Amino acid sequence: MLMMAAPAHADLTHRLSSSVQLQVNSAATQATRLGNSYSISGNNVNTTDGTTTGTITGGTIASGVYGPGTISATQKTAGEAFSFSTTFTQADVIPTSAVTTGEVANFGSMTSNAAGSAGDLAGTIDSSGSMALTAGGAGTSAIGQFSSEILIK
Repeated sequence: MLMMAAPAHADLTHRLSSSVQLQVNSAATQATRLGNSYSISGNNVNTTDGTTTGTITGGTIASGVYGPGTISATQKTAGEAFSFSTTFTQADVIPTSAVTTGEVANFGSMTSNAAGSAGDLAGTIDSSGSMALTAGGAGTSAIGQFSSEILIK
């Protein structure tokens, strides 16, 4: 009796799953408004805003856009080295109303996409795992998946 082996025993699980995902993109617009940037620097120079030596005007802001004043620079001591640098990036104007999808607003960085068109978009998977995916119009995607899993414990 000791020589007899016990019968083999295992749990067997077989899973089948399938899925189809069909997607039609909606219209979308993404905008990034560029802001103001102003920088001024110098070495061995006098600056003026046109009214007082050694001063720089604060400029003005209209519709969210900064307008720097006029700045002049003169060499402090004749014959000596000097440097003067100024940079200005003007901001995008703040719009007064919302932009309609597909229109381009007054922004420095903008992407606008029209809505997708379903067209012939379709997808099926039968019980044998055979799938059929049909392309749609622009702005669509079709993804099919069939999975077979066997577990032995």
